[in-house]
Amino acid sequence: MPQKNKNSNKLRPKKTKRKKSIKYKLSEKKYKELIKNKQKKSISKKNNNILEKELNKKYCKCIKSFKKKYSKKSKFYKGKFGICMNSIYKNRSFTAPYNVSNLCKFENNYN
Repeated sequence: MPQKNKNSNKLRPKKTKRKKSIKYKLSEKKYKELIKNKQKKSISKKNNNILEKELNKKYCKCIKSFKKKYSKKSKFYKGKFGICMNSIYKNRSFTAPYNVSNLCKFENNYN
């Protein structure tokens, strides 16, 4: 019979996800260049992933600012997802990723 490990019965501490940084890593010039390339549909996969991460950071930061600025009963607080979606994705004529607001909740703990 195989021997049981004595440590197998001990409870292990629960692993927590690290919060991702909300600081922008792209310069403003490079960011605008990537947006133009995506609008022309001539962007590489690598650059597209970089741009999507930056857009997600901007979206999460927008939601965070609405949560701090307005009370829970205000119309602006209740419409924060739509307002931020329009300002970050729709005004640049991009389609937003599926469940982008949940990404903020899980990665950055802002929701």
